[in-house]
Amino acid sequence: PEKKLAMPPLCRPRHGHVIVLLVVLLAGASHGDPADRPTCQLEPLTCGDLTVQYPFHLYNGTEEAVPAYGEPQSSYCGYAGLAILCDDDKPTLLLGGHDYTVSGINYTSLTVSLADADALGDDTCPMVDHNVTVPKQFHLPTSTVAYLFFFLNCTFPPEADFPPNPKPLRKPPSIKPVTCRTTKEEPAAMSFVLPEREIPPKDWWQACRSVYAAPVLKDALPADAKDPGWREDGYAKALRGGFQVGWDRSSGPCGQCEQSGGKCGYNRAAGFLGCFCANGGLVVGNAAGCSKISDTTAPLPESKRKYKMIIAGSVAGAAVFIALAAVAVLFIRKRRQRKVVNSSSKLLKYRYSGSGGTPTRSRGGDMESGSSQDMGNRFSYEELEEATDSFNENRELGDGGFGTVYKGYLGDGRVVAVKRLYNNSYRRVEQFVNEAAILARLRHPNLVMFYGCTSKESRELLLVYEFVQNGTVADHLHGPRAAERALPWPLRLSIAVESAAALTYLHAIEPPIVHRDVKTNNILLDTDFHVKVADFGLSRLFPLDATHVSTAPQGTPGYVDPEYHQCYQLTDKSDVYSFGVVLVELISSKPAVDITRQRNEINLAGMAISKIQKCRLEELVDVELGYESDPAARKMMTMVAELAFRCLQQNGEMRPPIREVLDVLRAIQDECLGHKDGGGKGKKDFAEPFSPNTVHAPWDSTTTTPNTSQ
Repeated sequence: PEKKLAMPPLCRPRHGHVIVLLVVLLAGASHGDPADRPTCQLEPLTCGDLTVQYPFHLYNGTEEAVPAYGEPQSSYCGYAGLAILCDDDKPTLLLGGHDYTVSGINYTSLTVSLADADALGDDTCPMVDHNVTVPKQFHLPTSTVAYLFFFLNCTFPPEADFPPNPKPLRKPPSIKPVTCRTTKEEPAAMSFVLPEREIPPKDWWQACRSVYAAPVLKDALPADAKDPGWREDGYAKALRGGFQVGWDRSSGPCGQCEQSGGKCGYNRAAGFLGCFCANGGLVVGNAAGCSKISDTTAPLPESKRKYKMIIAGSVAGAAVFIALAAVAVLFIRKRRQRKVVNSSSKLLKYRYSGSGGTPTRSRGGDMESGSSQDMGNRFSYEELEEATDSFNENRELGDGGFGTVYKGYLGDGRVVAVKRLYNNSYRRVEQFVNEAAILARLRHPNLVMFYGCTSKESRELLLVYEFVQNGTVADHLHGPRAAERALPWPLRLSIAVESAAALTYLHAIEPPIVHRDVKTNNILLDTDFHVKVADFGLSRLFPLDATHVSTAPQGTPGYVDPEYHQCYQLTDKSDVYSFGVVLVELISSKPAVDITRQRNEINLAGMAISKIQKCRLEELVDVELGYESDPAARKMMTMVAELAFRCLQQNGEMRPPIREVLDVLRAIQDECLGHKDGGGKGKKDFAEPFSPNTVHAPWDSTTTTPNTSQ
């Protein structure tokens, strides 16, 4: 397959590179025989009252050999997976093999309003019979969407039948069944429809034959799920009201095409065809799209002779354009050099007071501030404001510890995550500076890529780093995406290996770095489920000759090293303890802290130690991972649990170093998945771990592209 080339983010282009790039673009624009190229419907179409336009496209159901998600076999303009079936003027989108009626598309906020087609039928008491599978082309916006849980056909024995020491499952007294009955319900059974916040703890739901989660709009959730109106038909109205999914602008060749004003064309057989331009031209292949050369891009001609004449004119115009571009690049470079000399970044040399925001010079070599003067590229506030649509709340990705993170689209086509400081308090600015300094010096495939930040003169302090689009490990284990069950055991083991590799790199570089906030919310996943460790706001550079550093405890409850919390002494073993909690989450699918659990099990680390010591691992692990049915999976999970037990020792000296943790995890992977002989079981089922030759050398690659949207 063709490699995707991307410029390293800290590099500056030279004029010679620009000239070569322009020649490549012109070659791409003039390549191919236009007589053989497909056409593309660029105008909006309608299906009933719905306007369907790019990046969506209509599929009428008549094409043969239709692949999954209703993609037509012929060429089309639009994104893969965004095909709408128009049947009798009713627009339908397929998600995970189930029909969802499209009630609206907002091309500004990039959201689609959907409703389960079964819920819109004649049944007065609709019940879902499947979970919603959101393909990678979409995401559920957490700002507008919540889940309703359907507990169907639940049977509880009468109270009189309970023995003195009851074993049967009891119905929690705080919930009431729905009174709206359906033909799918068994005569003596009860069904419950509850928002996530009103689901009682314990395992009562195991008395139910089926449990499904259905997304609905947050505004449709009831104030009280015991309300008779909700239990009669209120939940049905919420279900029929549907929900929203969002899609992301594309990146890569398609993103470059859109940035230039074109539209992306695809073919099910050949993949990305090229960029269809407003003048009727087609830029073939992975060229830069309808950029400034679009006026000379060959339109779809009536004859090959005219096409050759256009090429000749294009080459002549290109020669003039290249000369002008070279002069412009030289001018810009000289201007940038002067700007750097006159106002070079001194952000690491300054601290901002929390009261007045006045910069004051700090001592050199302060570990909390980092030691590197290089903080990456500089972005203007206006550039990032435009990239995030004025920090639109629909672009919010979450809380990044000391600021809100937004999704953004840079002018060069990169999809980025922009971290915005909450306010200019001393501590938060200090953490901002710390994260920028640390990220700028790191290069590892399992660490989030840092692109740069705003300068200290900016209106606000903003960090810019790669957008990792597949959510966090926490999302998939016990968060909003847990219902997708997208992380089978082999993939979880791979996540453990790659996370340990990232921490090993941090602990091995000079000076070493202690992350201080290792948790599943800070382990991101890209489209191939590779790990990207993020959020370095609490990280601390560690002196080479020190065994520990005294500092006030920071971190997240449930993950903080108890020795660090009690003795105020930070060591690299503090990260090992936190990683032990992550390992337990991977085998159990349970959150690190859960106040709905029994008092002595609220903290997952304590719960895990107790279960492992009592040889009751089956009460800890997620049984759906194959612990009971797959001997190989059982063996692997047992070994990982034993490793987690070592990491969770109260005495830090008893914990293994992270290098040893990584070696053990790789040995588990090699032994049980057969990686050593290259023909391992399950290799096709999960992403292969990265294997840099050494964690001591900074990892860099000019062939790596940022993670992109779908």
